[in-house]
Amino acid sequence: MDPTEATGRLLEAAEELFYAHGVQAVGMDAVRARSGVSLKRLYQCFPAKNDLVEAYLLRRDERWRRSLREFVHARGDDPLAVFDWLHDWFREPGFRGCAFVNSFGEFGEPAPGIAAAIRKHKDELRAYLRGLVADHTTADQLFSLVEGATVLAAITGDPGEASTAGAAAKVLLAAHG
Repeated sequence: MDPTEATGRLLEAAEELFYAHGVQAVGMDAVRARSGVSLKRLYQCFPAKNDLVEAYLLRRDERWRRSLREFVHARGDDPLAVFDWLHDWFREPGFRGCAFVNSFGEFGEPAPGIAAAIRKHKDELRAYLRGLVADHTTADQLFSLVEGATVLAAITGDPGEASTAGAAAKVLLAAHG
């Protein structure tokens, strides 16, 4: 198996396992077993678990934000569509909240690369919302609504948290529109 295929398989396995069970609870052997990649190849691709965690987060960030952008763009770049996308995401089987918040919570003070991946995700999401809404203060308030809805949906198991946050966003946008 070449390094590119091995890396892809390892990242798929890591994402599935880390998101479902937590980064700390999943060992490298479990990722190796799930991926079908040899232990030697795993450590050639990712010399340390922190390297795998960082790559998992960066990959998840890219895919997550692309999905959000495509959904919102298909709806005319309406910032309220963000909350419709969240509602769909919250309803997915196995939804466990934000992988970045979860990872940060598990590590407390994560390794520098992991912390950078977490910050990158949050910074990019904030920047995306600022691109949808000209007023940065309003965009930052939407960001807080997105984050709050995600945490609450994970805790309560209620995808309706997206609708509640969306209703607040609608009032906010009308007041500053």
